[in-house]
Amino acid sequence: MEIAELLLLTKEKKASDLHLTVGVPPLVRVNGAISRVEAPPLERKQLHEMLYGVLTEDQKARFEKDLELDFSLELAGVARFRVNLYLTRVGEAAAFRLIPERVPSLDELRIPQQVKNFANLERGIVLVTGPTGSGKSTTLAALIDLINQTRPCHIITLEDPIEYVHKHSKCIINQREIGNHTHSFSAALRSALREDPDIILVGEMRDLETIQLALRAAETGHLVFSTLHTASSGKTLDRIVDVFPADQQEQIRIQLADAIEGVLAQTLVPTADAMARIVATEIMFATPAIRNLIREGKTYQIPTTIQLSNKDGMISMDQSLALLTRQGVVKQEDARQKAYDRENFERLLLGKLPMAGGV
Repeated sequence: MEIAELLLLTKEKKASDLHLTVGVPPLVRVNGAISRVEAPPLERKQLHEMLYGVLTEDQKARFEKDLELDFSLELAGVARFRVNLYLTRVGEAAAFRLIPERVPSLDELRIPQQVKNFANLERGIVLVTGPTGSGKSTTLAALIDLINQTRPCHIITLEDPIEYVHKHSKCIINQREIGNHTHSFSAALRSALREDPDIILVGEMRDLETIQLALRAAETGHLVFSTLHTASSGKTLDRIVDVFPADQQEQIRIQLADAIEGVLAQTLVPTADAMARIVATEIMFATPAIRNLIREGKTYQIPTTIQLSNKDGMISMDQSLALLTRQGVVKQEDARQKAYDRENFERLLLGKLPMAGGV
């Protein structure tokens, strides 16, 4: 099968991902589960020719230098895909992530209504976190689209690679791809500060310099959206502080406490009928109490504060999972596997702890 056929099959099967590797047939991930396509195992030479057939000369050179490559691929009339090409002991391999043709709304994603408050902010940092494949990029795209439909702004996105393509509406949206339009997140972010943006989306805060520049952007009146591969709000804030040398961490806690506006941690859980996956969320807003905990280095108290701050729109991951279970949307065993604290989750199900009212 050719790459185009496999990508079309991926969309037809409503799969989220396509995996190609030497020695096995192509594989697709549907509702979180991987299955094999009915095809012969891929041979090394065959897969090399398939993958190199969709690369530009510049991409080939970058892959051969770095031994891995992120890029986006559009199959006309079918869909866009985010691609990671990498080298293994038996040859090249690739993962293709299907990107929906249009940006879904926060309502369609079943993200809690209070998350829309992030779209009204003028400055600060908002982080969307979670494991790989938890829908972080999609949630950010939905937030950017909401802003695009409701208020006039200049938005700059820095992505690796560009996934959702935004059209200008009330906003001007300039999308830049790492590798093709700029050399790095930090270089692009430094440049963005001179490009008169209101809002900057940084695909991922990967290193100290990018985090420093994001904090500076927030301090100078910009709204910054970004992602981290962390599971919870507390761990997200710890990750940012821990990137810095020990002698700088106290100052960074102060800066972060002033700059952070919220963290949305998310994970995907199979629905009870196993026909789809639904997002479970932890939502943290930077209330005065949360900011004080960050300044004082007491982020370990943030989970309890979130669970007790439903009146401020916050919800813990365990509360979200318990709520989905009570509503019959997900199975108890699936929710339990995703819970941060399984004993806490069980107490919430039994009504022995406060649930998130009205969420």
